[in-house]
Amino acid sequence: MNAETNKTEEISRTNGAPVSASEFSKGEIAADAPNTIEVEHIVKRYGEFTAVDDVSFTVREAEIFGLLGPNGAGKSTLIRMMTTLIPITGGRAMVAGHDVTSDPAAVRRVIGVIPQALTSDLDLTVEENMNIYAKLYDVPAKRRKEAIDELLETVDLTKWRDAQTKTLSGGMRRRLEIARGLVHSPKIFFLDEPTTGLDPVSRVAVWEMLTNIKSKRKLTVLITTHYMDEADRLCNRIAIVDHGKLVALDTPEALKASVPGTNVIEAHFEHPPADWEERLRGLPGVTSVQNESAGMFRVLTSNGSGTTTDLVEMAVVAQVPLKTLSVQNTTLDDVFVHYTGRQLRDELVKAYGYMMPQRPGLQP
Repeated sequence: MNAETNKTEEISRTNGAPVSASEFSKGEIAADAPNTIEVEHIVKRYGEFTAVDDVSFTVREAEIFGLLGPNGAGKSTLIRMMTTLIPITGGRAMVAGHDVTSDPAAVRRVIGVIPQALTSDLDLTVEENMNIYAKLYDVPAKRRKEAIDELLETVDLTKWRDAQTKTLSGGMRRRLEIARGLVHSPKIFFLDEPTTGLDPVSRVAVWEMLTNIKSKRKLTVLITTHYMDEADRLCNRIAIVDHGKLVALDTPEALKASVPGTNVIEAHFEHPPADWEERLRGLPGVTSVQNESAGMFRVLTSNGSGTTTDLVEMAVVAQVPLKTLSVQNTTLDDVFVHYTGRQLRDELVKAYGYMMPQRPGLQP
């Protein structure tokens, strides 16, 4: 039996190594900070299918705001509407004071957008990719050189500026995309699944880079992600999106505090009886039990130490071998289960088999 308790100062584990909270300082957001994004009852329909269903939220200046949910939840559709890529069916979105529908050109001038897919030209060098993007945004020649030098230094790509993009690793290409998206000094930065496909070390490097850039440039950042740890580490506030609806919105800490039970016990039993889940629910302090199959149970409790003792005693008396045991604090995975009734990772498996219904063009 391996008992392990999460420490509050250890917020992430990459290849077994703890990453301290100080490495990902989110920064304080002023109480009177103005809103830079305002989404009011926004809707997106494709024929009979509603991809985004009456979603409202605001994002404050210099905030990192996350849209968390499985693939197919409507996160990318929300970003595409806010960045003028697809028309809004209903409701309104304001970005930096500009109406997305009536003044899309003004919106495009103040935003940077990093799509999920890597879009840099593979046959061009790192610097050439940066230059082309700067020219598209009419960055003056003198400022262009300064901006490219500064950004390549920021994302640690200076020594690869003359390398063809095809020779870069996935993590380096993602850093190039982020630098390219900042070359025209946008006020608001949209990132759609910024670390999808990256290895754990590259993901942590991107997180650290984003927090550093945000603090230096006082950017407002909106990201979509289906990674719980990414949302927890990066975001000042998180909106959980499920089936096109916003089901919860608050700080990561407040969302976790809203779930009944302050501790989570993960226990792996060998051949538990059919009524084992029901018996676990009956233990003192237990608020919920999730059966994760193959003898693995996730138990939420208001008394981690007491429930752990009772659980072990019950297993000994019932002669049910306990293979592993760990105790940790409530996570965003528990928050997702609490608000949607299922686990995010289960939804991710389903999402890969999902097909968007056919639609005529981009008609709202």
